[in-house]
Amino acid sequence: GSHHSMFGVFSSPVLSAKLKENKKNWFGPSPYVEVAVDGQSKKTEKCNNTHSPKWKQALTVIVTPFSKLIFRVWSHQTLKADILLGIATLEIGETLKANDLKLCEVVQTLQLCSDKDPRDLVGDLSVCLDGLQVDPETFSSAEREHDEWVIVPNGHAVNGTGSPAPSPGGSKASRPPRPARPPPPTPRRPAASPSRKSTGEITKRTTWDRPEALPAGWERRVDPMGRVYYVDHITRTTTWQRPTQESVRNYEEWQHQRSQLQGAMQQFNQRFIYGLQDQFAPTTNKEFDPLGPLPHGWEKRTDTNGRVYFVHHTTRTTQWEDPRTQGLLNDKPLPEGWEMRFTVDGIPYFVDHIRRTTTYIDPRTGKSSLENGPQITYVRDFKAKVQYFRFWCQQLSMPQHIKITVTRKTLFEDSFQQIMSFHPQDLRRRLWIIFPGEEGLDYGGVAREWFFLLSHEVLNPMYCLFEYAGKDNYCLQINPASYINPDHLKYFKFIGRFIAMALFHGKFIDTGFSLPFYKRILNKPLALKDLESIDPEFYNSLIWIKDNNIEECGLEMFFSVDKEILGEVTTHELKPDGGNIQVTEENKEEYIRLVAEWRLSRGVEEQTQAFFEGFNEVLPQQYLQYFDAKELEVMLCGMQEIDLVDWQRNTIYRHYARSSKQILWFWQFVKEMDNEKRMRLLQFVTGTCRLPMGGFADLMGSNGPQKFCIEKVGKENWLPRSHTCFNRLDLPPYKSYEQLKEKLMFAIEETEGFGQE
Repeated sequence: GSHHSMFGVFSSPVLSAKLKENKKNWFGPSPYVEVAVDGQSKKTEKCNNTHSPKWKQALTVIVTPFSKLIFRVWSHQTLKADILLGIATLEIGETLKANDLKLCEVVQTLQLCSDKDPRDLVGDLSVCLDGLQVDPETFSSAEREHDEWVIVPNGHAVNGTGSPAPSPGGSKASRPPRPARPPPPTPRRPAASPSRKSTGEITKRTTWDRPEALPAGWERRVDPMGRVYYVDHITRTTTWQRPTQESVRNYEEWQHQRSQLQGAMQQFNQRFIYGLQDQFAPTTNKEFDPLGPLPHGWEKRTDTNGRVYFVHHTTRTTQWEDPRTQGLLNDKPLPEGWEMRFTVDGIPYFVDHIRRTTTYIDPRTGKSSLENGPQITYVRDFKAKVQYFRFWCQQLSMPQHIKITVTRKTLFEDSFQQIMSFHPQDLRRRLWIIFPGEEGLDYGGVAREWFFLLSHEVLNPMYCLFEYAGKDNYCLQINPASYINPDHLKYFKFIGRFIAMALFHGKFIDTGFSLPFYKRILNKPLALKDLESIDPEFYNSLIWIKDNNIEECGLEMFFSVDKEILGEVTTHELKPDGGNIQVTEENKEEYIRLVAEWRLSRGVEEQTQAFFEGFNEVLPQQYLQYFDAKELEVMLCGMQEIDLVDWQRNTIYRHYARSSKQILWFWQFVKEMDNEKRMRLLQFVTGTCRLPMGGFADLMGSNGPQKFCIEKVGKENWLPRSHTCFNRLDLPPYKSYEQLKEKLMFAIEETEGFGQE
């Protein structure tokens, strides 16, 4: 027979493996198998979190009777290089001899050894060999001439006098680099990845490649799984997102902010919340318990695990629930579309936004809240709410602490791996954050710094997870194009856990979210006004539709919208068959409501859901039900002392003069306010409680730098209104200080749907 009969196209389905369990890792490995032979390499899919994986794929390779197959079992790592779990080898010649020179569905069980020490067995691998048969004469003559066979990597054999191809047994297979996920800034340049013919590479990614040329210093590459990524040779980083002038600008802005982190950190360390000093006071001290003394006959005790319980001496019973709050905080969240509010007397009532009705009957229990006996009078007292919330966090907290060890260089990846490997309830234990090599620092300060740095890192535009809500609006919202990062939903779940941890442990984050996002966290319905801070142009066009007769203008619109993400345009129907339903004067209110809802949540539904999965595991959302969105922002970002002189110096006026009596009254009123009310006023006018590093001089609007502005608008019986995209307060010409104070107070305290006429 000719030498060619010596080559088989040989199929080897890897069936299954048994791996020794490693108690150190919370999750099992996510193994896949790589088969290497004579310069060829094939891989199976990965199996998730298992020590006994099963694979169904057949891997086809070209072999000679003298080939040695090397099976490597890898554990897929989301953010780091994959880990080699074990190696098994198989000599084709030996196996042929043992099976009458014919391999037809032969199942072999191979021992998996550690790559560091071949004597260390880590498990078994079962493979099925199929499709190779050799003529006995040819085999024996070939055995004699074996030295003359050379395999070249493309799978064809040449009969020459060269030396045999070195078996890759001992050396680790060289694996082309692939960007980590999300690509972290890497200190070294990635090695060149194998070149590919672009003709055959038709994936849905082709639609992402915009004609715009890549910015200077960038290069497009393809990883071994066929995914496109980009290398920035200047900063030596990789990213999934195709760089555009815009994204590079974003990144530079983020880098610029990062370079100011030291100063920002000092400012950050000065943030505070009322009531926090009370948080660390001993709970035995009665005056610090926000709920006041226990009823007659009750006593509070702690069990051996540090969990608080209550003893009722009159009936000689014990219970976990605090008798003062029993039945107050119903553990079940409200059904979809419901919200709990309070009357002036503090009696809870329930709003059903779907049917647009209100009732005193709690939809979860069917009982009326009027029958609950004495009510806590309800005032928007932020300090009391914070203390009440802290009290609940104390009830939920777990004893002992957990250690989170992170290096500064790979902060995001380390934090992600560790937070996701803990049981969510463990994240309610005290946090002990360790930066290796910096031990012995004060524990509270390190945790504070970790929240600060990680919150900044999460927003790195390179990860494509969040984007700024507007051109110059530095509040964050979920990036609809985040799916470009293959593991984006895992990250949103992680970020949900992280944000809940910040609230639970009373720590602040560096950069805040957009107000609509805070409303989402609170399960509050979004309103048209929420659009203004995010997309002023879109908002104005809806207001125009609202204020004008669209039928007279001959405007033809339907209940459907187009959205573009990464250059791909899709149509979304706002209601069934919306593409055929025309918008009229009669139904335009519904159109405005639906299109505003769509604009506020378009393309981010899955991400939002993943965020809340992570969030609720650590802190169930109903524990925040007493707060409104603006209070939540203050809780998460902290307050800073507002410098009144700086504020006045950097305010401009329209149709008022600096000496107008209304302006003098305005500043008189601001001077009388406490810091929390000033924050509230700032949120009302600018949309956020966070001031830029340079104070009021650096305030940003939607079109660039925009100073705080007070404009004379309206009649004296009007309420003040605000335009957050321009940092502008419309202040009517009130007749007296009392009137100005009352109207302004009402406007900034009113939490919902205000100023929307």
